Amino acid sequence: MSRSIDYWFTLASPWAFLGHQAFRDLARAHGVTVRYKPVQLAEVFPHTGGLPLPKRHPARQRYRILELQRWREARGVALKLHPKHWPLPIALPDRTITAVAESGADPGDYVRRAFEAIWVEDRDLKEDAALVALLDAAGHDGNASCMRRAQSKSSERTKPSNVTKTRRHRGSIRMIPNEEDIRQDAAGHSFSPG
Repeated sequence: MSRSIDYWFTLASPWAFLGHQAFRDLARAHGVTVRYKPVQLAEVFPHTGGLPLPKRHPARQRYRILELQRWREARGVALKLHPKHWPLPIALPDRTITAVAESGADPGDYVRRAFEAIWVEDRDLKEDAALVALLDAAGHDGNASCMRRAQSKSSERTKPSNVTKTRRHRGSIRMIPNEEDIRQDAAGHSFSPG
């Protein structure tokens, strides 16, 4: 029997970016199939007591930057703390992930490229051409089926249903990686980056 894991995340999260490759490596090492489930954080926060970044207390915003600096060094990732095009309208970029998954392909490499485009390369993913280029570079047909599927009404309904599914999954939606999640290894042991 094959094992699988639901991966709840968004391209808008630097924490998801910092944990993405390690998560994929761990899943691959254990022969686990990953089911990619992008969600809108704006729909998750009301159910978890979380706040969008601009509404957080300035002390929490400063601490977030400090932790991101620590974790980018620990992971050896060239994460930009203030990407040029962030925040950006993330719905379509996230839906392209769903479109790739619905095609039967593994979106993992595309997700990595999209994360890097936002958090390392300062690329503007609100432009369809940027998404098409990333899809093509990852071996998916960006101009045809993937973009068409991502822009369709059925794909637009995918993300809210993912929020509903996270709520049913464990009675909780704390599924988006954050600094606490990244401090846990596969056995549940805590560790520190520095």
